[in-house]
Amino acid sequence: MVNNVLDAPEGRRAPHPLRWLVSRQAFWITLATLLACVAMSFLSDPFLTERNLFNVSRNFAFVGIMALGMTAVIITGGIDLSVGSVMGLAGVITGVMMESGHGIWVGAAAGLAAAAIIGAVNGTLIAYVGMPPFVVTLGMLSLARSLAVVASNNRQIYDFGPDAKVLLALGGGTTWGIANPVIILVLLVLLFGFMFRWTRFGRHIYAVGGNENAATLTGVPVRPIKVAVYVLSSLMAGLSAVLMVGWLGAVTNGLGLGDELRVIASSVIGGANLMGGAGTALGSVVGAALIEVIRNSLLLLGVDAFWQGAFVGLCILLAAAFERFKIAR
Repeated sequence: MVNNVLDAPEGRRAPHPLRWLVSRQAFWITLATLLACVAMSFLSDPFLTERNLFNVSRNFAFVGIMALGMTAVIITGGIDLSVGSVMGLAGVITGVMMESGHGIWVGAAAGLAAAAIIGAVNGTLIAYVGMPPFVVTLGMLSLARSLAVVASNNRQIYDFGPDAKVLLALGGGTTWGIANPVIILVLLVLLFGFMFRWTRFGRHIYAVGGNENAATLTGVPVRPIKVAVYVLSSLMAGLSAVLMVGWLGAVTNGLGLGDELRVIASSVIGGANLMGGAGTALGSVVGAALIEVIRNSLLLLGVDAFWQGAFVGLCILLAAAFERFKIAR
């Protein structure tokens, strides 16, 4: 009898598609998000209004974009605590350049370049010097935030020069009734999903996180891959910064303050394993959506905003417990 599931290991049947689906953490997080939306539709009339759903989708798009880059880092077994500060620095650099009369392409390119440099420094110290990711990115968190204060002269920037309308439309505008950051997020999810699944670079990312020594012995360029994922993480933070500045219509050096927790939480809740070797593009975005739905629900139900961190922390613990349960099985 011919096995109807391809690529099954010798002596074993590949899992049934339904069994495979329910074993994915992203599936359960998606289900939890949908159930939360259904529950809120009964508990709060404003939740399903067009305006509220628009705000929810737009708000989690910024975190979702950064979570894609963070997921790549976590898959390799690393962590990036500096993404919130990198977001602040990239936003300030973009604002300063546009305030001085440069167009949006120059301003955005400068912000993304600053983010890429931070990512390259992080990756080089981790991959080539051998410093721990936690220590390197924690130090960069403080350094990048300080650079943002210096670059902005500790002031708010709201005059974006001749291309101000273009910037505001990019981050705060809509296309076919959908917020532009959401459209960009969808395109990036497709791009990252393809990269993780079908490209050599994606396979190398998983190989480094799965077993770095084995990856080295099989010829995987481990060090360049590590540098690349940290640059990618910082670039996503820079892109999110440009969009966020366009939405807010102003930028301060406090942009992105504390967002590293939400970004890491989104990736972990979506199935990225902090030990490395696991994670998906869709999972990280669904994780970001669940966090935003929880935040929005608490606000609509009148729950004190101070409790938001407790609920996010609970979601992280449940996600970690689910991953541990899968490993134990």
